[in-house]
Amino acid sequence: MEKIPMTRRGFDALDSELKTLKSVERPAVIRAIAEAREHGDLSENAEYHAAREKQSFIEGRIKELEGILSLAEVIDPAKLSGAIKFGATVTLVDEDTDEEKTYQIVGETEADIERGLLNIRSPLARALIGKEEGDSVEVKTPGGDRSYEVVGIRFL
Repeated sequence: MEKIPMTRRGFDALDSELKTLKSVERPAVIRAIAEAREHGDLSENAEYHAAREKQSFIEGRIKELEGILSLAEVIDPAKLSGAIKFGATVTLVDEDTDEEKTYQIVGETEADIERGLLNIRSPLARALIGKEEGDSVEVKTPGGDRSYEVVGIRFL
């Protein structure tokens, strides 16, 4: 299997979610199922069916998280330098609008564009990999072609 790159922050967030699912959510849904069973006829018991559905979701998410964490390769951006690569925090200027944006290039599981966390597999991140300060980058996006200038690279 291919390793899944992620930052320490991303790994810790997934690990925390897994622990919560196992120690809080799973026992709570088991109690809810037991309680719903006490109400009698299960074929028409909406509480029972809702609890079973929630249990199915929780168990699926636990398996998914365990799989991701088992393949995780935690990369510490603070130990990196040079051209843009995984973990870099990049400041870009849109060459058309002069708008400045800052993104950190992270793994797929921790990406959140609203918080400036850019998926390594996104077109923009792929175009940025290997670039240096002062380089210009052309990116094909669903909204058309965009041009950016790399004005800053930090490894935090």
